[in-house]
Amino acid sequence: MSGTHAHSAAFVRGEMLPQKPAPASEAGALKWLRENLFSGPINTLMTLIGLYIVLHFGIEAAPWFLHSVWNAGSLSECRQIITETWGPDATGACWAVVKERWSQFIFGFYPWELIWRPVLTFALLFVALAPVLFSFVPRKLLAFSVVYPLLAIWLLWGGSPWVEIMIALGFVIGAVAYRVMEPRNTLVAALLAVILPLIFWGYISGPLDELFEQTIPLAITKVPSDAFGGFLLSVTLGVGGIALSLPLGIMLALGRQSDMLLVKALSVGFIEFIRGVPLVTLLFVASLLLNYFLPPGTNFDIILRVEILVTLFASAYIAEVIRGGLAALPRGQYEAADALGLEYWKAQRLIILPQALKISIPGIVSTFIGMFKDTTLVVFVGLFDPLKGITDIVRADFNWKGIYWEPYIFTGTIFFIFCFSMSRYSMYLERKLKRDHR
Repeated sequence: MSGTHAHSAAFVRGEMLPQKPAPASEAGALKWLRENLFSGPINTLMTLIGLYIVLHFGIEAAPWFLHSVWNAGSLSECRQIITETWGPDATGACWAVVKERWSQFIFGFYPWELIWRPVLTFALLFVALAPVLFSFVPRKLLAFSVVYPLLAIWLLWGGSPWVEIMIALGFVIGAVAYRVMEPRNTLVAALLAVILPLIFWGYISGPLDELFEQTIPLAITKVPSDAFGGFLLSVTLGVGGIALSLPLGIMLALGRQSDMLLVKALSVGFIEFIRGVPLVTLLFVASLLLNYFLPPGTNFDIILRVEILVTLFASAYIAEVIRGGLAALPRGQYEAADALGLEYWKAQRLIILPQALKISIPGIVSTFIGMFKDTTLVVFVGLFDPLKGITDIVRADFNWKGIYWEPYIFTGTIFFIFCFSMSRYSMYLERKLKRDHR
């Protein structure tokens, strides 16, 4: 009996075994390949087909890139260098056109002696965006983010800064009026925040602007809108459209869900009309028809007209994206806001909109990316976008006549960098705002 008990006794280890490495198939590159590229028959087949396509085009395009020429004064000189170096049947990219005309692709026809102004504006853009996009940046910089749009307009177009100062002063008057009246009556405060700036801009800012221009002249060299082009034009329209269309889209989304019939009807009508009309049509309206509705002799800048129509176009799509986010919220969130006794705007600002915007991040960023790429359509109204306008001008030069792929590849690469950066930031923001751990 004791012998049987001795043989059946469990063995208890008194020390821990050293940790062993995971099997090769369950760690590192092999695990990633197995899970992502060869997880099943269909996935394996698609991986092999994809590799074949990539290798085929890579082998075909490799000589063209490897035989690139960066130093030449014309396309014929590029071809001569390629022939002398790699033989008469060789082909190669002539990146010399990008090296020689890069300033036009980036700045259009902006005066070269004033090129420091768009460079400074672009550098300050990152300073203005930093506290908006990243929480670790000091919030005190938000004051500069508010001032930056008017500063950028003055730096890019030049002239007297008093026009921009008067615009800023109007917003300050509206903000002060809202802050003073908001504790007493929110509706009256909102009306005053709109009416008082309009009165100031319509009747007071003009004489004040003239007075300050005569007494304290601070003007810098003016640059006409015709000089804008390339990525300077695309970034100006894109950043302006993004900054303006988001708040307008939020208001349209809230208006579409409003219980007030007139507000809802106007919001729905605007959204459906804009979404049902091509952007090119709206650009032609901005270029040709808008002047017919203005007083004779009115000088309405073409870039400003295009900016307004691009903003309206993007805001209609953003409104629908945000409406989807609002509809995705559980009814309990609205009931919780009512239970806390919050009025409509406080409930939207503190509870509803933060959650709806979080849900809508992918759609909003997709709309922004599409709008930034659509800035190339301004070529149809006589502006020099980087893809078609500047490229056609470069190709019209006798020295570069016949060049084709290089300008488009260069322009497409820059667009990809901008759009890919926006996409990655949206993914970063989604991960940061994620609170559930499912």
